[in-house]
Amino acid sequence: MLKKWEELPKYMRTEAVRPYYESLSRKKFSLYVKRFFDVTVASVMLVLLSPVLLVLAFLIAKDSKGGVFYRQERVTQYGRKFRIFKFRTMVANADKIGTQVTVQNDNRITKIGEKLRKYRLDELPQLFNIILGDMSFVGTRPESTHYVKCYTPEMYATLLLPAGVTSEASIRYKDEAELLDQADNVDEVYVKEVLPGKMKYNLEEIRKFSWWREIGTMVRTVVAVVR
Repeated sequence: MLKKWEELPKYMRTEAVRPYYESLSRKKFSLYVKRFFDVTVASVMLVLLSPVLLVLAFLIAKDSKGGVFYRQERVTQYGRKFRIFKFRTMVANADKIGTQVTVQNDNRITKIGEKLRKYRLDELPQLFNIILGDMSFVGTRPESTHYVKCYTPEMYATLLLPAGVTSEASIRYKDEAELLDQADNVDEVYVKEVLPGKMKYNLEEIRKFSWWREIGTMVRTVVAVVR
């Protein structure tokens, strides 16, 4: 689950990343438990929620033109690129008519998409990504290549583990769209203000990683969504 130091991408083999790597290298058993939990629970959830997924897919297709899924390229463990599975919540080709982050009153969001985003139901198809090994239930939210290029040397430590569906940063920044709503330059504000704030929590979670801590994050995510 954790590559040898010399096998990491060169841009990750830095003194900024080393403390995080050494911390994780002492927790290999927990990393195996994490992966076993991810695959087992994601598989069970996919079977149990399949009727819900079918209904949501129908509502999306009926609401607006375009595919049911949104498949943007994202970055996960060790800088590997993958295509994320999400239910489409915006008009078709939304990436080509606006920024890569979403503001509160984004006119690209569809009617059904607004409901899906509010209750994070658009994230359900990421169960496929978890089973495939692209993601985990808990971990740094996967950024697009565009934003990964803006990482500081220390931020690359978040790529030591797979990207996640949720995280402490996701809970703290659940109203991120509202924060960006008044920005004149959304990309600039995201890179200079929001991303560093989120990464502070992401790096802390890498440093304090434990499987039980991640279970707590999952529970707090459910509570935050319900609230």
